[in-house]
Amino acid sequence: MLRYSITFLIIAIIAAVLGFGGIAGAASSIAQILFVLFIILFLVSLIFGRRAPV
Repeated sequence: MLRYSITFLIIAIIAAVLGFGGIAGAASSIAQILFVLFIILFLVSLIFGRRAPV
């Protein structure tokens, strides 16, 4: 998921450099959503991931 976020970020940067504002905005929005989702899932896996054996 982090890989997709970085991919969309690179697409947004390239589109912004080339002057495609709409595509750059959409790609950066998708990258932000995926990054936030990655952080949330990472924190949940840290909290509930491994349990000590009983």
